[in-house]
Amino acid sequence: MKSHTREVKEGNRFEFGKNWSLFLSGIDEDRIRVAVESLQQYLGVNDLRGKTFVDVGCGSGLFSLAARRLGARVHSFDYDPESVACGRELRRRFDNDSSDWTVEEGSALDPEYLKSLGTFDVVYSWGVLHHTGSMWQALENVIGLVASGGKLFIAIYNDQGTISRRWTAVKKLYNRAPALRFPISFLTAAHFLWRPMLKDILKGRPGAFISSYRNRRGMSYWRDIVDWVGGYPFEVAKPEQIIHFYRDRGLWLRYLKTCGGALGCNEFVFDSTPNSPSETSRHLVSTGQTNN
Repeated sequence: MKSHTREVKEGNRFEFGKNWSLFLSGIDEDRIRVAVESLQQYLGVNDLRGKTFVDVGCGSGLFSLAARRLGARVHSFDYDPESVACGRELRRRFDNDSSDWTVEEGSALDPEYLKSLGTFDVVYSWGVLHHTGSMWQALENVIGLVASGGKLFIAIYNDQGTISRRWTAVKKLYNRAPALRFPISFLTAAHFLWRPMLKDILKGRPGAFISSYRNRRGMSYWRDIVDWVGGYPFEVAKPEQIIHFYRDRGLWLRYLKTCGGALGCNEFVFDSTPNSPSETSRHLVSTGQTNN
């Protein structure tokens, strides 16, 4: 396996941790509250007391911290050393370096490392496994982390066919041409923002979209833009591919939120308890479009 430093130097990997380190100064109690509420909603719980939680590719560490606030014993790991540093800094600042939260380097593509961790009540990997360079192997590997009766919460980029291939080319260019990184990020932000900002202006509430963005998952719009445009390696999947993949391996869909065939991540919560067909149908209908 190539080292993280070598992949970055060759232009084959985005420095996710470097981006998230710039997000740390903006993490406050309000962002933490939003992240906590997001976990509660998706997992269908009020708290995680007495539960174990593993954050696969912990990034900024915000959702590891959210799990701690809900009472879980947390293990966070990331392939990017700077992401590990982010998690440790959040633990120091907001969790008093708790012994119930460990943060270390590790890879979702390293089966021996994953095996050494044991199993967890909640396996969380939001927007990570499609950046490993071997998404389907990573999706397979994390199954072994799910305890009996546990849950797997993942988010994977939606497959938009030709559009996804174009974005792959943009991401390669971003990572291999450092001088173009800011212009590419700026143009990407303008591309995504002009429609919602125009709508806000016409409704007499300029800036409403940016203000509301923070309230979704507690994240930063600009840092997410940089993460998106630079995020390479990059793979995608249709929601039905993910659902069938895990169903064939004994994990069953409990929650699905798609991006309606558009750009972004489809979000899934699976567990190891079989659903009845009627239960699965209710989940698909209640969470929006499933066809892309």
